[in-house]
This record gives sequence, C-alpha cells and structure tokens, in this order.
Amino acid sequence: MYGEAKKLHLIEEILKIENDAVLDEVNSVINKSKLHPVDRKSFKEFSGIWSVEEADEMKRIIEESFEQINPDDWK
Repeated sequence: MYGEAKKLHLIEEILKIENDAVLDEVNSVINKSKLHPVDRKSFKEFSGIWSVEEADEMKRIIEESFEQINPDDWK
C-alpha cells in the first residue's frame, strides 16, 4: 500500500476502535509525529558522500552479488 491508500486503510482501522485507551494511544502517536516531522531528502544530498574507493568497493560488491545466477533457485 502506498501513500493515500495506506492513509485510508489506517482511517478505516481507527474507525473500528472502540477502546478509549487505544484511541488515546493512537492520538498520542499522531501528536508525537507532529513534534518530529520527517524531512524528505533529495537524492542529490547523498551525492558525493563516498570516497572513490568506497564507491568502487560498493560497485564491485554489487556486481559480484547480483551478476550471479544460481540455476537451482529456479526449480
């Protein structure tokens, strides 16, 4: 579920709650989320944080790990 569909699902579930203590807890979680909003990061912010050596090592690991096909996995 993504974005709006997830929100609608949560609203539907909250509407089913009949226990005041559970509703208070849900309300508490919502209020806490307002205190610490999540900043959306741009992918550009991560650009250049690795050294050339670190980037080369990651590329090597990816190539070694994802370029291998095990025929037995398809059985």
